[in-house]
Amino acid sequence: MATATASSASEPEVEPQARPEAEGEEDEAKPAGVGRKVLSSAETAKAKGPEREVHQEGVSESDGDEEDAAMASSAESSAGEDEWEYDEEEEKNQLEIERLEEQLSINGYDYNCHVGLIRLLRLEGELNKVRMARQKMSEIFPLTEELWLEWLHDEISMAVDGLDRERVYELFERAVKDYICPNIWLEYGQYSVGGIGQKGGLEKVRSVFERALSSVGLHMTKGLAIWEAYREFESAIVEAARLERVHSLFRRQLAIPLYEMEATFAEYEEWSEEPIPESVLQSYQKALGQLEKYKPYEEALLQAEAPRLAEYQAYIDFEMKVGDPARIQLIFERALVENCLVPDLWIRYSQYLDRQLKVKDLVLSVHSRAVRNCPWTVALWSRYLLAMERHGLDHQMISATFENALSAGFIQATDYVEIWQVYLDYLRRRVDFRQDSSKELEELRSMFTRALEYLQQEVEERFSESGDPSCLIMQSWARVEARLCNNMQKARELWDSIMTRGNAKYANMWLEYYNLERAHGDTQHCRKALHRAVQCTSDYPEHVCEVLLTMERTEGTLEDWDLAIQKTETRLARVNEQRMKAAEKEAALVQQEEEKAEQRKKVRAEKKALKKKKTRGADKRKAGEDDDERECGEEEEEQPSKRRRMENSLASGVASAKEEETKLSGKCLTIDVAPPSKQKEKAASLKRDMPKVAHDSSKDSVTVFVSNLPYSIEEPEVKLRPLFEACGEVVQIRPIFSNRGDFRGYCYVEFKEEKSAQQALDLDRKNVEGRPMFVSPCVDKSKNPDFKGLAYVEYENESQASQAVLKMDGMTIKENVIKVAISNPPQRKVPEKPEVRTAPGAPMVPRQMYGARGKGRTQLSLLPRALQRQGAAPQAENGPAPGLAATTSVATEAPKMSNADFAKLLLRK
Repeated sequence: MATATASSASEPEVEPQARPEAEGEEDEAKPAGVGRKVLSSAETAKAKGPEREVHQEGVSESDGDEEDAAMASSAESSAGEDEWEYDEEEEKNQLEIERLEEQLSINGYDYNCHVGLIRLLRLEGELNKVRMARQKMSEIFPLTEELWLEWLHDEISMAVDGLDRERVYELFERAVKDYICPNIWLEYGQYSVGGIGQKGGLEKVRSVFERALSSVGLHMTKGLAIWEAYREFESAIVEAARLERVHSLFRRQLAIPLYEMEATFAEYEEWSEEPIPESVLQSYQKALGQLEKYKPYEEALLQAEAPRLAEYQAYIDFEMKVGDPARIQLIFERALVENCLVPDLWIRYSQYLDRQLKVKDLVLSVHSRAVRNCPWTVALWSRYLLAMERHGLDHQMISATFENALSAGFIQATDYVEIWQVYLDYLRRRVDFRQDSSKELEELRSMFTRALEYLQQEVEERFSESGDPSCLIMQSWARVEARLCNNMQKARELWDSIMTRGNAKYANMWLEYYNLERAHGDTQHCRKALHRAVQCTSDYPEHVCEVLLTMERTEGTLEDWDLAIQKTETRLARVNEQRMKAAEKEAALVQQEEEKAEQRKKVRAEKKALKKKKTRGADKRKAGEDDDERECGEEEEEQPSKRRRMENSLASGVASAKEEETKLSGKCLTIDVAPPSKQKEKAASLKRDMPKVAHDSSKDSVTVFVSNLPYSIEEPEVKLRPLFEACGEVVQIRPIFSNRGDFRGYCYVEFKEEKSAQQALDLDRKNVEGRPMFVSPCVDKSKNPDFKGLAYVEYENESQASQAVLKMDGMTIKENVIKVAISNPPQRKVPEKPEVRTAPGAPMVPRQMYGARGKGRTQLSLLPRALQRQGAAPQAENGPAPGLAATTSVATEAPKMSNADFAKLLLRK
């Protein structure tokens, strides 16, 4: 196809004659009755005229007339059938075309509709409409190599003059920008050869081939065709001055690692009349060595199936280490041909260009292609807007790109908040706030207003959620007004709107507003904000109460102090009362669930006993029952207590299944399953029997110490391994158990590599079953006596402890950054009480009834331990549970455990 095109293009005078033939060939490929011209009966008879005259020799005139009439009738009948079939197919295609056009008018980002419309219009021969459809699709999406080649071939077949040739050149220029396509570059070079007779034709051909080499000349498997086509072109120009160009092409090609380069070297030796220079030999040998390094990655691509993302990722990693920008760009482009819908690949490519190459045209081109391939990915649009601002593009172009982003159709509501924030930040950077008013400032304010309306109307209607529950856009606007415009009145109006949208119950929102007033407002409004916070906050009321008291202690009058004390005490008392009621309600629900579970258990036990009784009666009535079976049956009747114990155990289901299986096989098996308390003792004994592995201090560099884990974790290694394997290969996880076999809340995690251990430190404070996990370096204190140690500070109440966390966490002491968190060591166990849960499937009574916000499990409880101990409330396995005190009729106070005891418990190995 390419060779024929080049040949026809080099002979313009024969193009008009070749065009109908090409169209005829295209028609032959179409289905019957589609896009073909239907001849009438008269035209059919005329077309058959010469053939009819040949057969009329030796036939009478009357016979000829009859034959003519018969043939005319037959032709009329055949043409009518063909026309009917054509009309039916054409009508079907037209309806489908109308449907696709209507669908695209609703959603212009429907890729399959574009492809289907182009295919049908091409079949119908609607060339102008095909052009329009292709143009519209190419403006929204990048086209694949196949779609571009099909378009180019259609346009080449219709090009009849120099103006048409220029339009084809423009189409080629667009085609090579979408993806890296060696076949399109080859077609472009060969087509340009056909215009060599025009003014500047020779320079045009060389320019195309040189650009092709820059784009795909390094392609290990497909670059060879470009080099050979360029050499053949230069060799065809028989001039002495051109020989040096051929020499240069050979030498440039041999300096690049390409497949089959040995054959190229042999061809150069044969072609060249002079010995090959030593410098060329050295470059050739170096390229051969590089080829061996690249072969494993190329062979992996050849052996794998598309889209081969993992193989391309490995290839990219290798090229990034080598550091050749041209090759890095090439491998990214090759990977994107098959993985154009992978946003992470576009992000990595654009990030490399933004940080390393920083070439304006190249960077913006890649960003533009990225959002055309993956328009649903907000991160690509955000990076595109930042790149446009970074390279100084016109404000109108950036605004137009932002509008396109809004219509791209993001996946979730929060994506729209992110893109609005990026654009608003850009507008804020354009404003000169030294002026009281400016066009840029008014545009920024109007865009803030539009953003809020857009999120409320467009986003909420589509996703049934705002996407901005914390009102981040409003907070940004308020900060701009307060800090940059000195307009606290507007900032207060915005914060009033924020609080009325369901945020008044969160302490952090009030403290954010308070800090803004503190920095840019006045004391009176600070006091007003904190008084409102005390009344409205439901998650951390202790925090806002403490902030209010601190402010009044340093700035308020005696009357202000008395009022603050009164309001905070009243509020905290009401909060504690609400928590107690919530705990009672939760306990009642748990009790109801227990009763229901117990009832279900009794019903199942009765049904099971009845079934066994019927089974034993049927077995006794069977003839030929052996003595072993009778003895087994008698033994079961004589030991009903053992059977009941088995039914009440946690393993009753397994035992029943084994018993039924044994009866079916004609054998008897007696299973004695211990009660739950016995099982717990057995599990503890098994843990005690486990060999204790001493910590190897020589592996401290590849080991981290993990603490503050919930004591309720049954299998710490299974729970923690997926978390730490994300940082690297884990060699061993060594959880620490007590002598009773209970997990003590900390462990050692040993990695294969030191960098994995360093990366694992980033997991510090990660939530594990409702508690922040502490991850720290593993240090042998005997060898490092000066290492930062462990300390406990006991406060009188929880409020003071919370303030210590806020103020001290992250503080630097003697070049060491300390970490402060609220600790609550587990109390010693109270005398054992009867088991509450007896049914195997019934849920256990949760020891921690609520967190800091009623039922939240991911928050720290802020009720002081002193209050917890007064009611002797049951404790969570690794945290407080004050709410159950009201449900206990006779409270027995558990022995108190000091922080010193807790330290001994933690550090004891």
